[in-house]
Parts: sequence; C-alpha cells; structure tokens
Amino acid sequence: MSSLDAFDLDAWLAALVATGQPPPIVQAGAAVLRRRARDVPAERLGTPGLQQLVEIMVDVMRAAPGVGLAAPQIGVPLRIFVAEDAAERLARVAPESLAARGRAPLPLLAFVNPTVTLARGEPAVFFEGCLSVRGYGALVPRATAVRVTAVDPSGAPLALELEGWPARIMQHEMDHLDGTLYVDRMLSRSLAGDAALGELSGLPVSDVIKTLVDP
Repeated sequence: MSSLDAFDLDAWLAALVATGQPPPIVQAGAAVLRRRARDVPAERLGTPGLQQLVEIMVDVMRAAPGVGLAAPQIGVPLRIFVAEDAAERLARVAPESLAARGRAPLPLLAFVNPTVTLARGEPAVFFEGCLSVRGYGALVPRATAVRVTAVDPSGAPLALELEGWPARIMQHEMDHLDGTLYVDRMLSRSLAGDAALGELSGLPVSDVIKTLVDP
C-alpha cells in the first residue's frame, strides 16, 4: 500500500500545524498529481478537519496567487478543489482581454466530490498555466461551458452552470482530481516560458498558432 492509499488527513493536518508553515504547492513529477484522488467519505462532511483543509487551500491559492487549487496540489489525495476569480483581480486586466476570454468574477467556492459535465461544440483555445507547473504556459482547448455538481464542505449540494473563463477553471481543477495536468491537453508546440508568455498571451490565438503551432 502506498502512502497515498494510506493517507490520514488528521495526521497531515497535525503535522502541518506543528511546522507552523503553509504547505508547499506540489510540482509536476510528484505521484499525487498523477493519481485519481479519493472521494471524501460522507462522514467527513461538516467536520472541523475538512473545513480546516479547505481554509488552508484557500490561503495557499490566494497567496500563490491563483484562481483555483485542487487538494492534490498540496499533497492531499482527496477530491476537493477551491476556485475564486475576484473582481479586484479582474480590474487589473484590460477589458478587451476579459471579453475575449469570457472572463467574469467568480466568487470563492469549494467543491467536494465534484463532477463536471462539458458542453458540446467547438472548444475555445487560450493560454493556461498551472501552479504545479511553474514557469510555463501553453494553449489548451477547453469546452466553453460546463455544468458542475458537488457538495460543499458542510455537505450541502451545489449545482452551477458556467461559461467562459469560469468554465475553464472548473475543467482545469477537475483534471487535477483525475491525475491530469494541462500539459496532457495542450497544443504541445505552443509551450512557452514565462519570459515569452507576456508577449504571446497578448496576441490573438490565431497568430500564436500560425507562429508556433502550424507555421
């Protein structure tokens, strides 16, 4: 039995408290990012331990900073992710960029044992990065709309229909729960380092594809 199969949330939380430090964001190459995360047992819903885990995830996501974080990204193999794209963050982005990506404010949400159903139709292609793949980004095709069902940490049901960038966030974080990284879905020739991404992400996607993917 691996350490992931034998994961003990209470022991993990106690060890974390003992360090007095937030958990590091796990980077690509770690086994926990390549395994399907485990369902959160019903008896865990509404417990202080689960709520503490979610609070830790929110703190790590905001400090990174990021718009989403899945439990495996801090070494916890459970099917939980948090997401938030605050209006304050969007206020720093050019309006034309927001419109092109369908990016709209997403309030803080925590999803436990989620399912994400993709809308049919032509996918949208935009650059994505990941807190667990530092220093790079790439074009990734994603469905333009999704339906998400889950429970919140207390066990209350959640059901959302999202479009545009919020839908992309849902797909990215759900992939983490299934052991998938965006690099598994990217247009591989579009992979770029941070130094180039500033310029590339400001170009029309069609221009990036002509330059890098299909020159």
